[in-house]
Amino acid sequence: MFEYHGWVTVRESSLDDDSESASREIAAELRRRIEQMESRTTALLDLRWMNGELFLHLAGHTNHRASSTAALDLFAEVGALAPGSYGLLHIRDDEDPAHENAVRVLSLVRGRVSESTERLLSPCIPTLESPHQG
Repeated sequence: MFEYHGWVTVRESSLDDDSESASREIAAELRRRIEQMESRTTALLDLRWMNGELFLHLAGHTNHRASSTAALDLFAEVGALAPGSYGLLHIRDDEDPAHENAVRVLSLVRGRVSESTERLLSPCIPTLESPHQG
């Protein structure tokens, strides 16, 4: 099982003075990428303007990680396309031997993605689920 939930505030730069035309170009490019992904995934991919800011929300729940790599790639691509962006992506992958009992969190800050364990939700057993009774 592979589950992920995330959000990104999309910004051209960290100066908080994005030009409207550049922001619209970024939005157009992200919409193009999302449209390509939507034809081959069942993920939630939502890009919208709210109060003059552009936001991306993404989530999915698949049987295997391989089915969701495009969404994970999109999270990192936002940082390359709009290096002032920031956000979080939580991942639970029970097939990852190194992290099968943990929720991982990817953080996007100034175009860079880093990964750590989400301590509020880990370890999954017993934090989220009861231990198996045999």
